Amino acid sequence: MKIIKNILMLLGVVFVAGTLIFAVQSTDAVSVSNNTVVNDSVQKNVAKSYKISSIDIPENLNFAGEVVPQEDPEIMERVDREFLVNTYWQSNALLLMKRAHKFFPIIEPILAKNGIPDDFKYLAVAESGLTNVVSPAGATGFWQIMRETGREYGLEVNSNVDERYHLEKSTEVACKYLNKWKEKYGSWALTAASYNAGPGAINKYMGIQQVDNYWDLLLGDETGRYVFRIMAIKEILANPEKYGFHIEKEDMYEAVPTFTVEIDKPVSDFADFAQQYEINYKILKRHNPWLREPHLNNGSGKKYTVEIPNKGYYRETK
Repeated sequence: MKIIKNILMLLGVVFVAGTLIFAVQSTDAVSVSNNTVVNDSVQKNVAKSYKISSIDIPENLNFAGEVVPQEDPEIMERVDREFLVNTYWQSNALLLMKRAHKFFPIIEPILAKNGIPDDFKYLAVAESGLTNVVSPAGATGFWQIMRETGREYGLEVNSNVDERYHLEKSTEVACKYLNKWKEKYGSWALTAASYNAGPGAINKYMGIQQVDNYWDLLLGDETGRYVFRIMAIKEILANPEKYGFHIEKEDMYEAVPTFTVEIDKPVSDFADFAQQYEINYKILKRHNPWLREPHLNNGSGKKYTVEIPNKGYYRETK
């Protein structure tokens, strides 16, 4: 009897265990099935709202009025690359649109005054993303001006004051540089290429390859892409909705209105100076990034113009 009892108990344990395993497997099956339904739903929703496709290249593509030879398949591959990269790098494109709304109104009239085609505002976008960056080679500011070039064209460049960070003054220098090399090359595309690679490099390649235009030159990857990238940025920023971007005016970055203060003597402490105008040091430097130190030496009595934001655009600071 004891043996029979033990056998019955063992069978009972096996039955319960089998039931539990079946239940777990059934639950997993349902879970997998549900996940499949959810994943299918997500995929369908993504596919419905977001489509990745080739880009239709405009037929009248040009740079500063110079027509791109679109009958050349190699040229068109390079064009296509830049349109794809800059269209589908959406976060960067949106930032560029927001910044352009803030800074293009400053850049555009300076270009126009100097006879530089409006397309060159997109060169600044390609160079710096409209930020005061510094390259590994030391090129600085929106226009990525080298120290020697800045000084050659009249900018003050030292540890205390660096006017390559001054948007209006650096734009004037960029215009002088561009006009100089346009006079030599007779081509805005070659002028833009020389801005990126340097005239020495462009002259060298033109001599070796015996060609006299940008479209026929075999250049390094960066300069070879440069003008095409500018054209792609121009087209996307000028026609955002055509490329799938929807941005409201209230989402754009706005320039803060300012007034100017002239300084013709040293300033020992810009934090104290800022407080005179009910702002703090950070806000003062934000509007005057060319002031590189917390003080101004100015032993020569040079006249500097500092921008101060109008009252009420920032919270009160102490």
